[in-house]
Amino acid sequence: MLATGVDLIEVSRIARTLERFGPRFLKRVFTSAEVAYSRERPAELAARFAGKEATAKALGVGMRMLSPLGVGWREIEVLNERSGKPYVILHEHAEELAQRQGLTEWAISLSHDGDFAIAFVVAMS
Repeated sequence: MLATGVDLIEVSRIARTLERFGPRFLKRVFTSAEVAYSRERPAELAARFAGKEATAKALGVGMRMLSPLGVGWREIEVLNERSGKPYVILHEHAEELAQRQGLTEWAISLSHDGDFAIAFVVAMS
């Protein structure tokens, strides 16, 4: 099986949300490792936000806030290796969905430029 997901977001949307809700937004959406890596830079956070959305799409669901079948923000973690290469870690319901679908290999690509951040995810069995 092959599954894909893509998401595009405006960096300014994340910047506004960060200004308005600060630590509350960070704690609700991102893991401590994601926050530490991004150092609260809006472009880095936006890329991870898009990565979470793209991963949920590859799982065939949305985010829990939009659908009761969806996954929670912190159930998908987007981190980087020392080399800078991003990777995905699934937790709880997101991990269960992947196991049920036989999705065991994940690849993610993140990019941001100007006011846009994008993520593309591929999952395979």
